[in-house]
Amino acid sequence: MKQPIGPEIAVVQKISTIIIHERNVEKLLDNVLTILDTDMGMLNGTFTLLFGNTLKIEASHGLDEKKKRLGQYQVGEGITGHVAETGRSHVIPDLRKDSRFLNRTGARNYDSQVAFICVPLIHDEQIIGTLSVDRPVNVTTDLDRDVALLEIIANITGDAASECQTMLVERQSLIDENQKLRDMLSGKPSELVGNCREMQIVYEQVRQVAPSDATVLIRGGSGTGKEMIARAIVQLSSRKDKPFVTLNCAALPENLVESELFGHEKGAFTGAINMRKGRAEIADGGTLFLDEIGDLTMQTQVKLLRFLQERTFSRVGSNEELHSDVRFLAATSRNLEELMEKKLFREDLFYRLNIFPIAMPDLAKRQSDIILLAEHFIEKMNLRYGKKIVRLSTTAINLLMSYHWPGNVRELENCIERAVLTATDDCIHSYNLPPSLQTSLSTGTGKIITDHAPLDVMMCNYEKELITEAIKRNDGNISAAGRELGISPRMMNYRMNKLGLITK
Repeated sequence: MKQPIGPEIAVVQKISTIIIHERNVEKLLDNVLTILDTDMGMLNGTFTLLFGNTLKIEASHGLDEKKKRLGQYQVGEGITGHVAETGRSHVIPDLRKDSRFLNRTGARNYDSQVAFICVPLIHDEQIIGTLSVDRPVNVTTDLDRDVALLEIIANITGDAASECQTMLVERQSLIDENQKLRDMLSGKPSELVGNCREMQIVYEQVRQVAPSDATVLIRGGSGTGKEMIARAIVQLSSRKDKPFVTLNCAALPENLVESELFGHEKGAFTGAINMRKGRAEIADGGTLFLDEIGDLTMQTQVKLLRFLQERTFSRVGSNEELHSDVRFLAATSRNLEELMEKKLFREDLFYRLNIFPIAMPDLAKRQSDIILLAEHFIEKMNLRYGKKIVRLSTTAINLLMSYHWPGNVRELENCIERAVLTATDDCIHSYNLPPSLQTSLSTGTGKIITDHAPLDVMMCNYEKELITEAIKRNDGNISAAGRELGISPRMMNYRMNKLGLITK
């Protein structure tokens, strides 16, 4: 095999220098791939690392986060898995003509000849991953020489790759262990977010009631997270590995709720062509969660009361009594006391349900949790859409904190999802938030606009955002911020005074 000469030597020297001086191993691997692209024209470079029997892309050049997550291979699977299994380099001369290349990331769609080169990463005589690139092929291309170069680079980056692998394993282990400890100490399942006093009370109630089989009534406005609390109770109970069955009583027509809950026999009503088990029967041994229980008809309430008292029921169209051992959880956003006064909800059912009530606070009463929840949803949407949003701007935070959130946590999640989708950099700005959040607070009136924000209000928010961010980038130097924005110091002061931006 030919030894690398000419530009290859310069590339090896450059990478060796980075290895000596770069302490951040993740950044080091990224830099190596960047050099292979810019200096050698090698595209879509990736370092995969081995975790158990799975290879995962941990550094890449030319792939976004979503495509990186798709790049997972079992040892022996595809070309990458084959190299990791055998420890031998492999070359596909033309990606268009070789079915062994899985293209799992979906990043390859070439019109001309492009080769795929994959070499093993070896540390202490153990295969720890692979290094691969796409190499456009022309009359001057020497694939043997390219393989030799990549093998040398794999050898000199092996220590860094191993350190990265160890660091990632340790980091995940610490995260998992820390979460377990926090959950044990607080009784708070990992899915729940919030540290305000009201939520701390909820966490304590969940911790108290979860180990028992007591019936729980979860109350709160729409979008406050009642089903999350129900799932948290199950997660901390002895029935966590048993069925968890839900039924939204408001989502079905009145004549179907009883059938969905208790099941029906064949021919019990028009359309009942087969016998069907109900949710109560399916949940046997586990937990049954009825959401929006205040929407049940009086007839269904009677049968539900009997089921709660004796854990027996009959399918629609049958007189046979069936038994189901279930833990019962219920939730409602309606005022059950008012419904009882109007004779729309049975008092005896209410007292049977209200053994252990938990009240979920509206988001407007959880001011200190708003930004914490927003950051949680940013992380969630980053994973969903392959984005890299890392922060909220000051004006965006102000809008989030000044809004009254009639839709509670669900509305906040939807707002953040929209903001992540519309963001063009690593920050969510005020103009990325929906018009319903645009307030005239930015112009000094403090009035909340709940429908569609006028154009002048949105433009004021946008201008304030641009000026605030420019001042931050220039460490508070207003003149420098003005020069960056292309306006004079006098005009800068004028606009800041107009927008209510006070400097110290």
